[in-house]
Amino acid sequence: MVQLNSIDTEMQNPNTAKIDCQNTLGMLKLINSEDQQVAFAVEKELPHIAQAVDAIYEKLHNGGRLIYCGAGTSGRLGVLDASECPPTFGVPDHLVHGIIAGGIDALTNAMEGAEDDFDGGMRDLKAIDFSSNDAVVGIAASGRTPYVLGAMAHAHSLGAPTIGITSCENSGLSKYVDVCIALQTGPEVITGSTRMKSGTAQKMVLNMLSTTAMIKLGKVYGNLMVDVKATNEKLVQRAISIVMTATDADEATAKKALEQCDYSCKQAIVMLLLGTDEDGAKKALEKADGHISRAL
Repeated sequence: MVQLNSIDTEMQNPNTAKIDCQNTLGMLKLINSEDQQVAFAVEKELPHIAQAVDAIYEKLHNGGRLIYCGAGTSGRLGVLDASECPPTFGVPDHLVHGIIAGGIDALTNAMEGAEDDFDGGMRDLKAIDFSSNDAVVGIAASGRTPYVLGAMAHAHSLGAPTIGITSCENSGLSKYVDVCIALQTGPEVITGSTRMKSGTAQKMVLNMLSTTAMIKLGKVYGNLMVDVKATNEKLVQRAISIVMTATDADEATAKKALEQCDYSCKQAIVMLLLGTDEDGAKKALEKADGHISRAL
């Protein structure tokens, strides 16, 4: 039997021991007070997060993929971050991929028993042809989820870079990964409810991992998402706004440039700033490995 009282995320929080006796505002203040600790917990792990980003970037830059693996809340957060990368950064759907214990049904329905399948993580990685060319991030608040540990063990055996995100120090997960991001978020507001502070910390770190890797890949110019896919009216307007901001062009000029470049913000920006045509902009970007700053 696992001794839950020895796991950081399962301990009772003395600050919220009487939260049920508070009025509504009092409850919210206690939750908010605990949430304020999350960013500081993430800050302490920035050196490890940087190591993780560099390992992920190396694989992505060389044609590999980033795979998130988790169960329950952790798995859902990984799938969420993966699903938002294509529209935000214009990357292929397969480049960042999330797998969750229990499969796609577990995204909307609790399938808690699936997390106990150690071999399940390995099977799911094999199902997507995971190899040493890819990087994998295992997410487990307790740091002991068998499904995640199995996936990490398989990835490690292949020689792939393995990264762990947990809310427990010296957890089992740390023994299976090359880089362990141990977020000391402390006991939850509601004992054991890791969808709260632990989940918030995980979301912050996942944002950092994917966003920073994409910046290093040239998907951002300044702080503009210049590889955004203009797949709906809102994103068409965003693309126009991005080109206007980056080049100081008026709306008509930005829109015309985008139309000439098949709505590639990058190409339109380089075309306008270098005073070249769309083909010249494309060649400049190719030479600069997709980085606008280098092309300019």
